Amino acid sequence: MTDDLLSRPPVHALLADGTTVRIRAVERGDHEQLQGLYEEMSPENLRLRFFAASRRSAELAADRACAPPRPGYRALLAEREGQVIGLAEYETGEDTATAEISIAVADGLHHRGVGTLLIEHLVSAARAEGIVTFTADALSENSEVLRLFSDLGLHMSRSFDGPEVRCTIALTEDDTYLTAVEARGRAADVASLEPLLRPRTVAVIGAGRKPGSVGRAVLHHLRTGGFTGRLFAVNPAATSVFGVPCHPSVSALPRTPDLAVVAVPAAAVPATAEECGKAGVRALLVVTAGLDRDQARALMAACRSHGMRLVGPNCLGISHTDPAVRLDATFAVGHPSPGTAGVAVQSGGVGIALLDGLTRLGIGVSSFASLGDKYDVSGNDMLQWWESDGRTDLALLHLESFGNPRAFSRTARRVTRRMPVLTVDAGRTEAGRRAAASHTAAATPTMTRRALFTQAGVTATGSVGELLETAALLHSQPLPKGFRVAVLTNAGGAGVLAADACVEAGLLLPAFAPELVDDLLTLLPGGASVGNPVDATAAVTEEQLKDCVERVLRNGGIDAVLLALVPTAVAAATGDDLVRALTDARGPRTKPVAAVRLEQDLPVRLLPTTGGGTVPSYAEPQAAARALAHAARRNAWLARPAGTVPDLGGVDAQRAHDLAETFLAAHPEGGWLDPRTCADLLSCYGIPQIPWAWAETEDAAVLAADRLRGPDGRVVMKAHWPGLVHKSEQRAVHLDLQGDSQVRAAFRDFETRFGDLMDGVVVQPLAPRGTELFAGVVQDEVFGPLVLFGLGGTATEVLGDHAARLAPLTDHDVHDLITAPRCAPLLFGARGSGPVDLERLERLLLGLSRMAADLPQLAEADFNPVLATSAGVSVLDARVRLLPRRPHDPYLRRLR
Repeated sequence: MTDDLLSRPPVHALLADGTTVRIRAVERGDHEQLQGLYEEMSPENLRLRFFAASRRSAELAADRACAPPRPGYRALLAEREGQVIGLAEYETGEDTATAEISIAVADGLHHRGVGTLLIEHLVSAARAEGIVTFTADALSENSEVLRLFSDLGLHMSRSFDGPEVRCTIALTEDDTYLTAVEARGRAADVASLEPLLRPRTVAVIGAGRKPGSVGRAVLHHLRTGGFTGRLFAVNPAATSVFGVPCHPSVSALPRTPDLAVVAVPAAAVPATAEECGKAGVRALLVVTAGLDRDQARALMAACRSHGMRLVGPNCLGISHTDPAVRLDATFAVGHPSPGTAGVAVQSGGVGIALLDGLTRLGIGVSSFASLGDKYDVSGNDMLQWWESDGRTDLALLHLESFGNPRAFSRTARRVTRRMPVLTVDAGRTEAGRRAAASHTAAATPTMTRRALFTQAGVTATGSVGELLETAALLHSQPLPKGFRVAVLTNAGGAGVLAADACVEAGLLLPAFAPELVDDLLTLLPGGASVGNPVDATAAVTEEQLKDCVERVLRNGGIDAVLLALVPTAVAAATGDDLVRALTDARGPRTKPVAAVRLEQDLPVRLLPTTGGGTVPSYAEPQAAARALAHAARRNAWLARPAGTVPDLGGVDAQRAHDLAETFLAAHPEGGWLDPRTCADLLSCYGIPQIPWAWAETEDAAVLAADRLRGPDGRVVMKAHWPGLVHKSEQRAVHLDLQGDSQVRAAFRDFETRFGDLMDGVVVQPLAPRGTELFAGVVQDEVFGPLVLFGLGGTATEVLGDHAARLAPLTDHDVHDLITAPRCAPLLFGARGSGPVDLERLERLLLGLSRMAADLPQLAEADFNPVLATSAGVSVLDARVRLLPRRPHDPYLRRLR
């Protein structure tokens, strides 16, 4: 073991049965427990582990694991309730890129994932040390350990030597391995949530007798909601509340509850949690707010040490409407109606609004979790629950922060292919971010969060109202195959409003084919306009409008129909109900339809159809258009195959690591790279730079200019000193320098103005004409590296024409990154300029992405401008800042 490994804090993780274990480095004081781990094994298991059944082996194995730290050796143990239940080790030999591993699990705890979890953590530690291969020897009859190795998801080969098998395991982290880790994590996560969402026994701790008590309200909801299990209350001052028997303490309960609802004052929460843990409670719901830092730490310590999952604190509660459970442990006004929408929120107020809205729409809720301060159970946990529960077909999230965004992204990418995942993009403004930070102490940057949602296929809305409006359409209608919408109306003004709303939402209103125009003219009353929108006039009848809708839906050039209606005296006089043009379908529909009724009192309703379904009806055309646009974007995301991260040639990752380590050894606090080191780093990833030279004297600058001058004879000179970022603002750039005299004058100007601050200049040839772009990366502490791209030059920050995607970029991500900014048409030849070299532009962005993914020390990189022409792409100015950071494995299974 090395001091570095020992300095890493222990982590908690879930086993296959949902129980919690602690993973940490072995310490010298563990000798007795480790020896006991082996001594308590059966003779047969000892023989399989050591190839012999000697009791002396236990002492020697403990000696080995607890020996003083030595290079190339790592040992991790798993413990539960303070008892060691597993050990995994590796040790390198002369080949430091290969290590031999061994694994031991306590008797009686096999098949729970202890060994697999330890190996996963060992793999992560080995990768950080540059180890690329594990080897292991086993007896050929040891089927359990051989199956463990083969099921890891890593490529393994075997060679046989008599009764022994030599296993060689490549530690390459590819999608196969990550998918296997995900599958194991999902199964463990869902198992751990069973006592929380499907408890057989619930106890409410702090259920008072006075009206207004939160605990009393939760107990009342559990009782009146029809909870199917046993229900208890803990209150030493009462014998019963609402007819539910009270007991003085958790330990006095006749049965250990699966779930304990904690509604006691903040100061009493840690002790209550500890009491629950000692009693064997499996899950806590803490509705109490106002915990200080010490109380929060004590609460989490109790939950982790006793293996309890936690929702909250500071939350509204949880509900599960499954008839077999009927759990409503909230203090909302009413009970949520059963349905198929899963809801997870951080804000209790938002949760109430969503529950009310889903009930009013008739969609209902499968399960609901108000996560509050989100110490443990997160939106990621709930997504995995809904994916597996067999009831949920729509996921609604309101998350102000993310604990592990990259794990969330992988989960969301998988889940959103099975069901729509919708969220409110909260904290979009500086004021909103301040509010979120004061509420959760963990707000996320807008651009980063939006990149996460876009790449994961999550439908991000701007408000709770928009979330419900979109949910109504996605719940009730098929997805449109494209963005082409036909607007039909009985009033020209309403049609214009609807058409404007559609275009503003990014939808298309194509002209109809001539044959459809002829059909509609024949069908509709005289005076009707059959462009798009179609104004059927106030004289249109119910049957005429119904025929019009059906014919437009059958047209191959239309993907959706939006019917904008206003009440008229004509329709009232004839008894026509024009809404039935949508609700009385003449057959199954494969395209979405929606109504806009300007007189409607509610923002959105779901109208029942004759076929047993529903159709959404909106009070505002903008709401309908936004919902249709979200549905079209979801269909486009689903239709596109999952992207792959291209395998770039010509990358020298090891040299890049060496450059970073060398720089940080000389600059322990980190900083901006000098131009030469920066250029060396870029060359490791094939990122092209315009030719340049470094000069520290006036004469050297002249020689450099003579060497670099192009056909026009002009050069550029840029001053440099450590920490200089915005050269233009400092007037540290001279352009269009011709002849030696101008070069000398420019150098002297820099010397006069900057003096000893300047350590040299960069000399470049004057770049040719082209499109000036910006490319960069910033390493977010929570989200990881974010790649940015857009319009460059001196006005890049003012114009803000940038797009962003989280690294590593897939082939789809890099295409989206290039096409998303408003300046994208310039790259494809707008205004007759001809397209730039898109292939090399993609290569530059992929190289930047790979550099950011390879180097956790890369705090930020700024390429501005990047010159793009039809002949190629090159970086004219590059700045890179490094900070001393350790590698972080975002996919390693661990609880927060």
